[in-house]
Amino acid sequence: MDAAGQYALAYALTTTAGLRGFLTLFAASVAAHYHVIHPSGGFAWLASDTATVVLGVFALLELAADKVPALDNALHVVSFAVRPLAGAILVGSTVQTQNPSTLYTAMAIGALNTLLVHSSSAATRAASTASTLGAANAPISVGEDVTSILGILLAFLHPYLAAILAALFVMTLIIIAVVIAAVRSGARRGTASRRQPSPPPTS
Repeated sequence: MDAAGQYALAYALTTTAGLRGFLTLFAASVAAHYHVIHPSGGFAWLASDTATVVLGVFALLELAADKVPALDNALHVVSFAVRPLAGAILVGSTVQTQNPSTLYTAMAIGALNTLLVHSSSAATRAASTASTLGAANAPISVGEDVTSILGILLAFLHPYLAAILAALFVMTLIIIAVVIAAVRSGARRGTASRRQPSPPPTS
């Protein structure tokens, strides 16, 4: 895979990692095990049998926990630290460069992309919890599962197309998050204005 393809693959994977960090890492570990990608240096461990098994177990736990009310929101809080790290690892294991500063910069960008996707997803989940008392969380979670799996498969089969679709997906998430924030802000202002006492009548 050429350099551009590596960056496209890395971007697509960091995007899916924003939804399912351990699942994406598990997929990358399987890909490394079968020499689809070639992590080197400090990321060679990703191709080990131990890494594949451990990440597979955590991926299953991640998928299951995200379907449990209350536990899903707690998982999202923890993921604010875990998923950016997953994004950085994914970039480091897929991008091959002899320039360490280039790699570290790409890893930082990958981590930020993963954090952006996760933040948007967490905002949507919080809005769902508030508006439906969590009833819509499980269907949303299933939708994220499907999106992540399809995104991972497409990333390895057609990295350029996957990167383009990932960019469109990220922009859509940002728009949704902005709309949700605007609606919640408007609702808070409306509640605050209703609570303010009416001015006394003037004589």
